[in-house]
Amino acid sequence: MPAASTFDVTTGVDLQEVDNAVNQAQKEIAQRYDFKGTKVSLEFTRATNTLVLVADDDFRMRALFDVLQQKLIKRGVSVKNLTIGEIKPAGGDTVRREITLKTALDGDTAKKVVAAIKDAKMKKVQASIQGEQVRVTSPSRDDLQDVITLLWGQDFGVELKFGNYR
Repeated sequence: MPAASTFDVTTGVDLQEVDNAVNQAQKEIAQRYDFKGTKVSLEFTRATNTLVLVADDDFRMRALFDVLQQKLIKRGVSVKNLTIGEIKPAGGDTVRREITLKTALDGDTAKKVVAAIKDAKMKKVQASIQGEQVRVTSPSRDDLQDVITLLWGQDFGVELKFGNYR
């Protein structure tokens, strides 16, 4: 029997790229005329994988979020991996928004990935959830390529990464 080939389906963001994007956004905010003399801030907490945006009003909050989003996209960070919170009133006549980064597949998303693979009814392809990743196994590498193509074509709410291909 031939050896089985495998690959892992995961998700995540490069925290260093997020840090770089936040630094670039902070520099742009400091230079922009429409942010001069306003209470606008952007913080990234690496320990909790959260971004905190603070602005004077909803209009500036949207502008701040647009700047951040542009910088993240430029740095190659998928905005699908952001859990965007609601705009809430904060102290000092400001509004606040928390954004959480998705750094691993949650259980529901992993189940959806496994279900999509099983629904495709590919012979000899098996998918199993292993912690925060999904391992796909098949004796045929061509079948694994078909699974990758299948998963690329579907939207699971996060950016899927395929690695550990053996």
